[in-house]
Amino acid sequence: MSADKRKHIVVVGAGPGGLTAAMLLAHRGFRVTVVEKDDRVGGRNAELAFDGFSFDVGPTFLHQKFGLDEVFEETGARSGDYLEFTDLNPMTRLTWGDTSLHTYSDLPRMEEEIERVFPGSLDGFRRYMSEQGAKFRRIYPCLQRPYQSVLSYLSPALRRALPDVLTTRTVHDVLGDYYQDERLKLAFTFQAKYLGMSPWHCPALFSILSFTEYRFGVYHVRGGLNRISLAMADRLAALGGELRLGSPVKQLTFAGKTATGVELAGGERLAADAVVVNADYGHAATTLFGPHNRTDEEMRRRRFSCSTFMLYLGIDGIYPDEPHHHIVFADDYRKNVEDIQSERRVSDDMSVYVRNSSVIDPDVAPAGKSGLYVLVPTINARHGFDWDAIRDEYADKVLCRIERRTGMKDLRKRIVAKRIITPRDWEGRSVYLGATFNLAHTLGQMLYLRPHNRLGGFRNCYLVGGGTHPGSGLPTIYESGKISANLICEQFGVPYRPVDLASGFLKEA
Repeated sequence: MSADKRKHIVVVGAGPGGLTAAMLLAHRGFRVTVVEKDDRVGGRNAELAFDGFSFDVGPTFLHQKFGLDEVFEETGARSGDYLEFTDLNPMTRLTWGDTSLHTYSDLPRMEEEIERVFPGSLDGFRRYMSEQGAKFRRIYPCLQRPYQSVLSYLSPALRRALPDVLTTRTVHDVLGDYYQDERLKLAFTFQAKYLGMSPWHCPALFSILSFTEYRFGVYHVRGGLNRISLAMADRLAALGGELRLGSPVKQLTFAGKTATGVELAGGERLAADAVVVNADYGHAATTLFGPHNRTDEEMRRRRFSCSTFMLYLGIDGIYPDEPHHHIVFADDYRKNVEDIQSERRVSDDMSVYVRNSSVIDPDVAPAGKSGLYVLVPTINARHGFDWDAIRDEYADKVLCRIERRTGMKDLRKRIVAKRIITPRDWEGRSVYLGATFNLAHTLGQMLYLRPHNRLGGFRNCYLVGGGTHPGSGLPTIYESGKISANLICEQFGVPYRPVDLASGFLKEA
């Protein structure tokens, strides 16, 4: 097929979802152009580099790796051809006061650890793994299909999963079926934070998040997870796709309800047969759709996730005895979460996540030094909290907490480089309300009730990323890219043969 006759797809944004769709569409014979406003790929999965240190802006580990593997394998490659993965065992150290639990996807080691720290809880863990495995098998197929119509609810897969979906129970309620100790419940519910939600409010179906970690593990990528986006960009180039960095989009162009292309900020127009939007949903819907923009007032009626206060620290030396991942829970975790959900109160009793990847990865810092990534879940920017007034003071509170609760007693003395991102800064990076995990995953904003992969009311405009179905988090964002690519192929009658690795893992769940 000559290039001038191929259908042209323009992808707005080179984040994980946009790159997934672009790779698959280029492999399937489309002419693909990706336009990215920044000077690098990745979006929230990009690299932050300064003073010789390299950090992930956002995600720091990969779970459900098979979903990423499917994308590369369909295009005739292996993710391992581009990336070096480490299966982390232990995965994370969880700390409550003077009690710590190491988590493993090596199930015999996890059983030993649970019995060591929480004697008598082993039966609950075994029941959890068995019953949540069955639940995962029911729910996962529902996350692989679009929900363009209410008739989608009639699918056999969703009918089987409806009892798991249509319940008023929460993730925390589910874990009460297995454990009495509140700390052990939190070891299996803190993953609700990947969705920016409280385990006391997060719908019960998301109890499978912790199951996927304990069953399939989490992976570090050498150099950081931002290398995944770089690898996808390389693979896209090998498939003949075009990537244009430093090309911000002013707006999409339309003829009625048909997208005709995009207009760049510099005035250039790119014609397209279909457009895929990988920008933050709230930002895109209020700024990029021209005459079809949603108003800010309308968008604010939706529920959004929490935000994060970020520290990226260059350290003189390495802390070899500190774990790769460490979560230090707030003393009153529920109160901390309630403060966050209020969208108004900033907790001094905060929970802190620290990644110390230099213990296994020499590529993220100069020799003899290390990079620490620190994340504190906090309120989003809905009510205009003045972070500029407290950013340095709050950063010091976070560092004091790390020094008190970990082995890094001299942390502040060792800092040689530092960057801070507040919720207000996230908002300045085109993240609507600074909600780093996008739209909240409430029952009223899931499946058919979440923004559709083919944008409602439009013939050829598609969404990918955390603001559309199936939701936020790298595995589901990759899935959104697959779903939208499949819908485009179906629109234009282009056959495709996706690679299915997930079925094998479902059988093992």
